[in-house]
Amino acid sequence: MTGPLVLVVEDEQSMRRFLRAALESHDYRVTEATTCEEALRAATSHNPELVLLDLGLPDGDGLSLLERLREWSRVPIVVLSARGREQDKVAALDTGADDYLTKPFGTGELLARLRVAIRHAAASGPTGEVVATVGPISIDHGKREVRVRGELVHLTPIEFRLLSVLARHADRVLTHRQILKEVWGPNAQTQTHYLRVYMAQLRRKVERDPARPRWLVTEPDVGYRLRDGDKLEPP
Repeated sequence: MTGPLVLVVEDEQSMRRFLRAALESHDYRVTEATTCEEALRAATSHNPELVLLDLGLPDGDGLSLLERLREWSRVPIVVLSARGREQDKVAALDTGADDYLTKPFGTGELLARLRVAIRHAAASGPTGEVVATVGPISIDHGKREVRVRGELVHLTPIEFRLLSVLARHADRVLTHRQILKEVWGPNAQTQTHYLRVYMAQLRRKVERDPARPRWLVTEPDVGYRLRDGDKLEPP
């Protein structure tokens, strides 16, 4: 199957079977988690394009998991829950869910909600060319691949988003708050330590000399900038 990868976070086996059958019959790829901790590991390692999240999990409340995911991920999240009260829906949406489906629901409605969530995520994602090139760095948003001087470089989902944001604003200074909001979401705008850690990791993978970066440069007390290669002398 070649469709979007969906992470199903659900502890009830019969519901997982139903969701897998419904999704795979429409060419979605599926990976599963039954607890909050499994879901966090799967979200980090598999980089899903959409999350279906049940709120009643054995090791914690799905809302807490949703909040943790939103600290670093902008993946579309559709909540599936037997909780049908208005306050439950509002709490999930305020925490960062993109949509909310009350159990039981039909396959047709589920698939329609997934299409809408994926379409909205694509519309708010990187704009411009599918393949962006800045200096020796080539970013293929369709394949989610990065090459540096022609060599494929493995980036984590966060590193990929960070590099994509900087490339979208190439040669412009982005403040710490701007980058944190775009990469991790509005709740992370004061967490500058996130940014320092991931920028250091990204430089180790992109720069020839991470201690003296040529492309991913620091603007002291302000933020970072990805230099436009057209304005630099050849290395």
